[in-house]
Amino acid sequence: MEITIRKIKPTDVAVLSAIAKQTFYDTFVDTCTAEDMQGFLAENYSEEVLLKEILDDDNLYFFAEADDKPVGYLMFKEDYTHFLEVQQWKALELKRIYVLSQFQGKGVAQQLMDYFLSYANKNNYETVFLGVWENNFKAQRFYEKYGFTNSGYTHNFPIGNTPQTDNWYWKFLQ
Repeated sequence: MEITIRKIKPTDVAVLSAIAKQTFYDTFVDTCTAEDMQGFLAENYSEEVLLKEILDDDNLYFFAEADDKPVGYLMFKEDYTHFLEVQQWKALELKRIYVLSQFQGKGVAQQLMDYFLSYANKNNYETVFLGVWENNFKAQRFYEKYGFTNSGYTHNFPIGNTPQTDNWYWKFLQ
């Protein structure tokens, strides 16, 4: 299976919306009510919302494709809004990295992470960071394999009315 990474275009928004909804649902389905999940998906991953994000040049969106079919995606941005402690460095936030469940364990997430880290290094970022749900131990292990560590800082990431807490993980590049 050949995995390639390509920039997501506005014409890809329907496919992105479907993958974003499915991967978020699969990851967090048992962590909140069905009503909270459906509301979150509609509010954050509708075609309209995602098209606005894709058209914003500050948001960088990429598909991972297996044999020319999108199977995961990546979104990152230079954004200090929710983690003020990183403002002292040139920092890049990994906002989303998701892979369809049937393609997990096949190197897709690794390709996406490698692409993200390569971009950060080429563009002279000093640190990269991400938020990860405090109970998503599988994701935490994945990030730790790439040298990310728990910063000790947290932030709220509710799904609808269901409170959840994310840990800020970071990795220093320089």
